[in-house]
Amino acid sequence: MTRRKEFKLKLPSRTLVLGPRTLIMGVLNITPDSFSDGGKFFDTGRAIEHALTMESAGADLLDMGGESTRPGSSGAPAKEELARVLPVLQGLRGVLKIPISIDTQKLEVAEAALDAGAEIINDISGLQSDPRLAALAARRRVLLILMHMRGEPRTMQKAGFARDVLKDVAQGLKESVAIAREAGVAKSQIILDPGIGFGKSFAQNYELLEKLPQLAKLGYPLLVGTSRKGFLGATLARDGKPAPPEERLWGTAATVTASILNGAHIVRVHDVPEMVQVARAADCLVNSRLRRSL
Repeated sequence: MTRRKEFKLKLPSRTLVLGPRTLIMGVLNITPDSFSDGGKFFDTGRAIEHALTMESAGADLLDMGGESTRPGSSGAPAKEELARVLPVLQGLRGVLKIPISIDTQKLEVAEAALDAGAEIINDISGLQSDPRLAALAARRRVLLILMHMRGEPRTMQKAGFARDVLKDVAQGLKESVAIAREAGVAKSQIILDPGIGFGKSFAQNYELLEKLPQLAKLGYPLLVGTSRKGFLGATLARDGKPAPPEERLWGTAATVTASILNGAHIVRVHDVPEMVQVARAADCLVNSRLRRSL
């Protein structure tokens, strides 16, 4: 088990304290084609309702995206992304009490989302798609999540995988941090994500979970997203067929627990009520103060 370093990250509306307990980031895909729940919350009303439901269930953060980045996806134009996320952001403004993260690689989308109330930019490309996102985060003083992705969603699971996944991820994240810091992003605004499932083999995803403590040495808080992903479908396969996303809950629970025990500060999940319970129990394993409060 790894004892997490504590961080205080400054948002426009508050300060997030990371370390004493795991924060739960609920996923809201406002897309017709996401791998797990594509189309389920494509309607604005249903998306708003689901966001509020996740908050009520214990989510600490909401991560909203209008573009699928599943393996093989080809993306969406900025205009389309904006048409999906802005009505939901506007509907949640002043109603949702937890911070909102906008999951996008596009400057235009990120800027409009911040104007509409988002306080975090979640860039799955780690500033490779548009480095200008760093200057935007610095100027607006919002948090910036930098994820490692090998390749791009359309081809990332078909191209060759790294021979040394830990070295590849660590080097990629260092490069992303360098871009962000050069643009003026404060250290207290950066969160790192190893990018589970993004250009990694199924086995490499497990290796990264095991070696999270080494990524923690980079000196930034860690966010990990394993929820319902393809490597779990392969692990839980029956009769040679991957388990469908809706049957990956317990596999997700196991990997969320592993993430927390190995130092993750935030876990990004679809199943908020269940993973709140998982995180509370796992936190008691790594945090003696929580045990003493029982």
